[in-house]
Amino acid sequence: MTRAGPEFRWLLPSAVADPELPGDRAGPRRTVRDWVVDICAFLAAALIGMLTADALDKTPGYSDTLLLVDQMVGAAACCAVWLRRRRPVALAVALAAVSLVAPVASGAFLVALFSLAVHRPFKPVVLAVGVGAVVSSVVQPVLRPDPTTNWLTNAVAGTVLILLAIGWGMLVRSRRQLVVALRERAARAEAEAALRADNAQRLAREAIAREMHDVLAHRLTLLSVHAGALEFRPDAPPAQVARAAGVIRDSAHEALQDLRQIIGVLRSPGEGADDRPQPTLATLDALVAESREAGMEVALDHRIPDTSGVPAATGRNAYRIAQEALTNARKHAPGAEVTVTVTGRPGEGLTIEVRNPAPPGPVPEVPGSGQGLIGLTERAALAGGRLRHGPGPDGSFTVLAWLPWPA
Repeated sequence: MTRAGPEFRWLLPSAVADPELPGDRAGPRRTVRDWVVDICAFLAAALIGMLTADALDKTPGYSDTLLLVDQMVGAAACCAVWLRRRRPVALAVALAAVSLVAPVASGAFLVALFSLAVHRPFKPVVLAVGVGAVVSSVVQPVLRPDPTTNWLTNAVAGTVLILLAIGWGMLVRSRRQLVVALRERAARAEAEAALRADNAQRLAREAIAREMHDVLAHRLTLLSVHAGALEFRPDAPPAQVARAAGVIRDSAHEALQDLRQIIGVLRSPGEGADDRPQPTLATLDALVAESREAGMEVALDHRIPDTSGVPAATGRNAYRIAQEALTNARKHAPGAEVTVTVTGRPGEGLTIEVRNPAPPGPVPEVPGSGQGLIGLTERAALAGGRLRHGPGPDGSFTVLAWLPWPA
């Protein structure tokens, strides 16, 4: 997923404009703000160096040759400040050694310490170099004493300036890391939201596919059975041909009605309110009668006297399970008698068992076998129930489902 960069990238440091932590990449490409900050850092180092050189020039007994050497070293240190982003550790260590003997380089040394704290983690680099810098601030007045002030004043002032530079740099680094962390968190939240949306779409597609399979497979199986009978029995009596043609016509009509209903729900949640109601447990008798008209031998053992007390969702799931089980029996065990048993009561759950013996003859392999049973297992699990299916030792096949029925 591509994410657009900041709108005003030139106003941000490169470590924030480019989503990487400070110092994680050597030589980041500078933004306009970086160039402005680098110029200001160079000028600040030069200003401090000039003030220090002017103070040394006014010191009695200070030779012009030594002052010239200090100024040249200080100028080189100020120019080295431009390397503070690429080589912050090496620059800070080198300027710490130079500032021991050349006080004019102290401004560049402070800028180097600030950059080191910004671009490198506190432990162990900043801590080690910072301790060395404090030691150098204590040793420097000994090597290059200032006649106008005592050693303690110079050591305390140098230590305070060093600690301020390091602390300021650490504050800047922490703020940059916070911005980068918030940006990464926002990007991760966007990615997770997109993933959740994709997952929701996938689940919706699976639910739609499962519902369409449950609705249309039964109707299309009836069409296939009767069309096959007409194909293999062209010399059948006219009454039988008319009866098969009527079943084909009715099944096709029912399949179109079910398909319109599903498409209507997909188009708009409020559309299709005037369509036929969803099947429930009360319409199980009609399903069995329809299967019998298709030529199946179905025995229904319905032990629930009042189906109106069954929740609508539970009854609809029970109907779909029985419908798919009858469809599978018609495809895989043609000619075998199928027994459908429905039992249950409030508080104990609803049990649907569809069983058929082994088919009397060979059965051709049906493409896509097993997909409907997988969908039924998922449907039962989503409803809070369970479903088991499998062959028996005598060659029979049983689909047994249990669905919750609250008291």
